Formats: sequence, C-alpha cells, structure tokens
Amino acid sequence: MQATLSTPAPAATNPRWRVIGAVSVAHFLNDLVQSLILAIYPLLKGNYALSFAQIGLMTLTYQCTASLLQPLVGIITDRKPQPRALVLGMAATLCGLLLLSQATQFGWLLLAAALVGSGSSIFHPESSRVVRLAAAGRKGLAQSLFQVGGNGGTATGPLLAMLIILPYGQHSLAWFASLTLLAMLVLWQVGNWYRAQLGNGSVRAAHNVAPPLPPAKTRKTLAVLMALVVTKYTYMACLHSYFIFYLIDRFAMSTADAQLYLFAFLLAVASGTVLGGPLGDRIGRRRVIWFSIFGSAPFALALPYADQHTTLALVVMIGLILSSAFSAILVYAQELMPQRVGMISGLFFGLAFGVAGLGAALIGQLADHFGLQTVYQWCAWIPLTGIVAALLPELRKR
Repeated sequence: MQATLSTPAPAATNPRWRVIGAVSVAHFLNDLVQSLILAIYPLLKGNYALSFAQIGLMTLTYQCTASLLQPLVGIITDRKPQPRALVLGMAATLCGLLLLSQATQFGWLLLAAALVGSGSSIFHPESSRVVRLAAAGRKGLAQSLFQVGGNGGTATGPLLAMLIILPYGQHSLAWFASLTLLAMLVLWQVGNWYRAQLGNGSVRAAHNVAPPLPPAKTRKTLAVLMALVVTKYTYMACLHSYFIFYLIDRFAMSTADAQLYLFAFLLAVASGTVLGGPLGDRIGRRRVIWFSIFGSAPFALALPYADQHTTLALVVMIGLILSSAFSAILVYAQELMPQRVGMISGLFFGLAFGVAGLGAALIGQLADHFGLQTVYQWCAWIPLTGIVAALLPELRKR
C-alpha cells in the first residue's frame, strides 16, 4: 500500500481511488469509535448514577470539541498543511477511548469525551482536503464516498455496543483500540502520499485556482449554504434521535420493530449520500442541493399523518433525498473558496455536528412539553425552508 500511496503523481487528471478508499475506511473507523460514546450512555448512567444533566454535559463537551475546534484546525492547516495531522487526530481518539474504558469518576468521563471530540476536529478538515486533492475531476463522488464511510461507522457503532460493550461492560471499550490503531496505520500511509503531493506542487496548484465569485457574493452564498446545513441537520436530528420513540408512541410498535425502521432510514441516508456527489458532478451541485433539500418537503409534511406501513416508505424517501445534499453543499462551498479548503471543511463539518447536538436537545425539550407527535408535525415544515437554495448562483470559473 505504501508504494502506491506515497509515489508522487504529477498528473492529477485521474482520481486516486486507493487514497480516497483509504480515507473513507479511516472515516468509517473514526466515526464508529466516536458513536460508541452515545451508545453506552445507559451503561454509564447505571454504573455511576449519572443524572440526565450530567449526560447532557458529556454530550455538550463532546459536541463542542467536535464542532467548534474544526474551523480553527482548518485555518491552521490552510496556512501550513500537516500530513501527520490525520494520525494525530486518531491518536487523540485512541487516548479518549482508553480513558473512557477505565474512567471511574465523572471528571474523567468528561475528559475522555473531550479527547474523542478533539480527535474528530483534527480528522475531518484535513481528511476532506486529502479527498479533494485525490479526486481530480470527480470531487462530488469522492466526497460522497468519504461521507458514506462516516455514515457507515455511525450506524455500526451502536450495533457493536449492543453486541460487545453492554454484555461485557465498560472495560470492553478498550478492545476497540485495535480499530483506532488500524486507522492510524492507514492514515500514516495516506500522510505519506499527501507529503509527496506537497513536494511536487499539487497542493500549490490547487491554491492558485481563482475563486468563481466576487468576495461579497461569496459571503452571501456561504450564508445560504450554512442556512441549508442548519435546516437539514435540525430535521435529521428529529428523525435520527427520536424516530424510535415516535414509532413506539404513535403505533405502539415494539422496540425491535422500531429499530428496523430506523435501520431502513439510516440505509437510505447512506444510499443518498453516495448518489448526491456524482449527481452533482454530472448535473451541477446547485440542482442537487435544490432538489435534495426542498424535494424532501412533501414527504416530510405527509409523515406525521401516515399509517405505519406508509411511514416506512416516506422515511426512506426522506432519508434518500435529504442526505444527498451534504456532499454537494461541501464541494460547492470548497469551490467558492479554493484557497481555504481546510477552513471551509472544518466550518461545515463543525456546523453539522453542532446543529445536530443542539437540534436534538431542543426537540427533546419541546417533546417533553408538547408531546413527540406534535413536535413531529411542527418539524415537518422545516424542509420547506430549503427554498432559500434558489438564492445560490451557478458557479462559473473566472
């Protein structure tokens, strides 16, 4: 693998699929380990008699370090690329995982959550930059493959927690250290390739690309893209965090059957993530963004009033359409500011993390006061705000 990844490739006309695949695998392993934190909350609550306020503080610590630090990391690496930052980020995740497996006091649990969140902040901006560099003319497809790796890890983590951690206890978290070590090995090889690109001028050539819009219009367009991310991930938080409870409350479904519905939704999200990027490469990212955000609105509006079987079909369509947006949004934003790829990647990944956490907390508060079915009726209108995608200009190279 090292010979393939570390050999300089002056011509950037063809995507480096080995590099993109390696980063996607590392993304899978990274997000799998991170998803274990949320999956073992019931275990930690029982072991240490934690209150819901303490659980919320753990989530806040993780979300803040995983979201607020990402733009800062991106700014630093834009100025001076760091080929070994990927390994450093995974090392922070490894330390957090080992500490979480041995922690016996709440303060140590908070520190472990902060370390895992910091690892995510370092990993995402630089890995997105590497994927873009390796993509050549297939940037949308490359970002989709990168994103689906993370989606797969997020979906797999709770399953492994159920099969391994819950039966064998908190200390079994340390067994997953082998996954982070594997990810570090993969990312070391990717770092070798990245360093070679720094040496042959590929990165400098990418930085010399002229932005497609004037600065004032660029800022307005970024504001529209950020608004779309906020609406998308607020609604996704409604489905991802509370869909099982909604099904049990509305249809009196068993937990096992409700989990199957959630799995179908997550599978649709992964499929939509794969489709969004290459469609953007072919028909234009603005069209994909418009369709993926606003196109899900009819299905979302119908969801709170559907019967049990129709609910499954609707939620699959929502996941498939809505999830195709993020890869197109990210690549669109990177094209707006080609000299600030790290900052843009960190900003949008961080915003997605932060909105998901804050959205889940807000929806939970509303559900406690008004009932989950009522909140689902309200949230069904959120995708309609995607109409602001009409304000996005078509990008033309200057």
